[in-house]
Amino acid sequence: MSEGHWVVNTVILGQPMAFNMDTLVTMWAAMIFLLLVSFVATRNLSIFPTKIQMIFETILGYFKNLTDTTIGNEGRKHFPLIASLFLFIVTANLMGQLPLRMIELKQGEIASPTNDINLTAGLAIVVLVYYVTVGLIKKNFRFLFHGFSISAIISTLLEFLDMITRPFSLALRLFCNILVGELLIAALLSICAWIVPLPMMFFEVLVACLQALVFTMLTTVYIAAAVNSEE
Repeated sequence: MSEGHWVVNTVILGQPMAFNMDTLVTMWAAMIFLLLVSFVATRNLSIFPTKIQMIFETILGYFKNLTDTTIGNEGRKHFPLIASLFLFIVTANLMGQLPLRMIELKQGEIASPTNDINLTAGLAIVVLVYYVTVGLIKKNFRFLFHGFSISAIISTLLEFLDMITRPFSLALRLFCNILVGELLIAALLSICAWIVPLPMMFFEVLVACLQALVFTMLTTVYIAAAVNSEE
């Protein structure tokens, strides 16, 4: 899991632990970058928006419409999580691209936080806990248990199986796409550092945005299924 990363080994409360420092650093860099950009974008809001305000309004407007359309009347409640997920993931995905890729460290590579399964699994668990919690609040025990008949018990077991596999699919899809893309670019850079890797780098920028959108849209669908009544 940690091969190829800048790994720091330490002992916490008597337990040996290893940290992928490259992805920890870029994860915090992504969060700090988003905080700073958000502050700048919202500092002087105007009817005649600046370019950065226009970009943020376009992105947030898209996800507002997505939540309203997919979730319905309760979409506004879940909009902050969904928009924040997209902005963080797309920023994190792009952290391993140029110009950071040109920086070489003796300790290891500078990589996207999302090429670390620990981060993508953490995001998937956050999504799982969130939609299960809102489902329980909305539907009480009926969200997890459908009755005592044979068909209801089978349906409940299938729901639990689906609930378990969802975070795995979310985490692995994001992790594998970003990791494979970075490995391909690294291989091309080792062969020829000029021109040859450029098409793959541009393609990976597209993949980074697309995978952030896929993760966010699936999260929206899971929340919608949790809070909306079955017809």
